[in-house]
Amino acid sequence: QVQLVESGGGLVQAEGSLRLSCAASGRTFSIYAMGWFRQAPGKEREFVAAISWNGGSTNYADSVKGRFTISRDNAKNTVYLQMNSLKPEDTAVYYCAVPAKAFRPPTRQTSEYDYWGHGTQVTVSS
Repeated sequence: QVQLVESGGGLVQAEGSLRLSCAASGRTFSIYAMGWFRQAPGKEREFVAAISWNGGSTNYADSVKGRFTISRDNAKNTVYLQMNSLKPEDTAVYYCAVPAKAFRPPTRQTSEYDYWGHGTQVTVSS
């Protein structure tokens, strides 16, 4: 059974930083791309960042490019999202996700991801 558990969220002031973690279990995650998404109140879930199975390729939403960095440690079955220069509009619940198929590219398409964590709240105050 696939399990994804996010952590690291919290309350931070604008221009601050947070590092999110997503610990995965239930399969060999080293052969799967992984992604981060977020959902703000009243808005649809949106893509944030994704990383290929070996970390060699990444994909970012334009709104976070240059501020957020996705990385992974396959030995620990964990993917990270380093968030710098946070803005109030980054406030959302952040989710990690993994596709059912191995060796997929780090896509931003929500429909490509089959397993989701329960999310961690990030709140950025102005």
